[in-house]
Amino acid sequence: MYNNSFLKKILVVLSIVFLYSCDKDYNEIGGDLIGENNFDFNKVTYDVLGYNQKTGPIQSNNLEVNPLGILNDPNFGETTANFGAQVNLPATVTTISTNPHVESVVLTIPYYYDASKTVTKADGSNVYILDSIYGPEKAQMKLSVYESGYYMRDTDPVSGFQQPQKYFTDQNTDFNNVKVSNRLNDDSNASQNDAFFFDPAEHVVTSTDSITKVVSTVRTPPGMQLNLNKGYFKTRIIDGAIAGKLATNDIFKEYFRGLYFKMEKSGNNPGNLAMINFKAGKITIKYNEDLSTTTGTTTVITRVKKTIVLNMTGNTVSLLSNNFSTSGLAYNALPITGNTTDGDDKLYLKGGEGSVAVLSLFNTPGQLQIIRNSGWLINEANLVFHIDAAAMANSAAPQRIYLYDFNNNRPIVDYYLDGTSNTANPKKSKLVFDGNLNTDAVTKKGTTYKFRITNHIRNLLKYADSTNVKLGLVVAEDINVNSVASYKLKTPNAFISQAPKASVMNPLGTVLFSGTSIVAEDKRLKLEIYYTKPN
Repeated sequence: MYNNSFLKKILVVLSIVFLYSCDKDYNEIGGDLIGENNFDFNKVTYDVLGYNQKTGPIQSNNLEVNPLGILNDPNFGETTANFGAQVNLPATVTTISTNPHVESVVLTIPYYYDASKTVTKADGSNVYILDSIYGPEKAQMKLSVYESGYYMRDTDPVSGFQQPQKYFTDQNTDFNNVKVSNRLNDDSNASQNDAFFFDPAEHVVTSTDSITKVVSTVRTPPGMQLNLNKGYFKTRIIDGAIAGKLATNDIFKEYFRGLYFKMEKSGNNPGNLAMINFKAGKITIKYNEDLSTTTGTTTVITRVKKTIVLNMTGNTVSLLSNNFSTSGLAYNALPITGNTTDGDDKLYLKGGEGSVAVLSLFNTPGQLQIIRNSGWLINEANLVFHIDAAAMANSAAPQRIYLYDFNNNRPIVDYYLDGTSNTANPKKSKLVFDGNLNTDAVTKKGTTYKFRITNHIRNLLKYADSTNVKLGLVVAEDINVNSVASYKLKTPNAFISQAPKASVMNPLGTVLFSGTSIVAEDKRLKLEIYYTKPN
């Protein structure tokens, strides 16, 4: 009777979920099949041992998303995020005609914005809300863009040029020491340099046709748009093309080694930080030159307009520095490796050049075998992490964290089996596995993160030869397949040698309660298992 009743309930719930999902633009299979009462399933909880592990400098080249700016966090100190990038030629330039004159040089890089919050007014203008910006709104900073003097190789000579070259978060000094000449963004408009801020306003260009006199307006979403020094690019790019320096990309990358973005405080402004897709950026050089046309014995010279585009699709590196002189003192005082025997009371997750949490399940001798012998049917298994609200009161909590197999530096089985997706926001995919920030309905502040690790626990109980691996927990910018690949620590140790790429992209941090007895019972980290007993 119990089995029949159970099957009927499951069929009803599955039918409801199926019908409901038809109206969703993303798949949410298995999200909440087990409700608050869990269909009268039994519940048991187990202690979890968790400790902190700092990474130190970590590989940070060729990330999909990079931070830029200055962020002061009470828990994790002040992070300054600079950036280095190669530029590429989408088309080589082998000839420049006579009397070239540069009209404009503009660097453009789009910002992320929340399309669902964009408002279009009656006059056709748009109001945008920027996404992935942390810190005070429109906080001013000093931005300097230089030609880079640091050559970024594709392959590592130490490996006999067989492996990709790695670049690390702590190499800002290397780039700063070899920057070329004065800054390129020397426009008289201070918002492009000494008083730069991430501007949410759209860009509007109005032009009048010289023949029809029709006025047209082109509107583009917000982004960095800097006027660069025209004389400098006349010498380096136009004259360089005449000298054959733009004949191939290999020649060009050795000649013009890219851009270096340097962020500094502007007066007493605290600054803020944005996540940016630099690879969508480009430098557009507009110039005119003579065009000679000869008919018979008559030569006519006319001025023609030309354009050279430099894409920011070459090698890149995120350059991070942490300052703990006025904030983040407790975090800075933490040992490189926490208490591996009894666990730490709090887990400090910090992205970038930061720290991960290491978790150990079933630490009581014989505990795992007792559960295996019980023959339980595991319906659901969860890890719920509670945010230290007092510590995070004045900090921006990361929107997502990521749980993985720490021993083997790879995703756990529940990650792979979760096929849910979110077409509107790919960062919200894998909703069953989860790890997204849960917020309080009233305060809007973050409260918990939850992971479903049902299949991980099932496999651990089903197969006696399964290894009870440690689990790693990190801040994440995204958890798509590319983002969960591992990046190397510059100085590995006996406890850690690499961390997920996703954690390097996002420099935010959060403070979570761990599983020690000193933590209040309702906030303590535990493994929750819902199960049914065999008949």
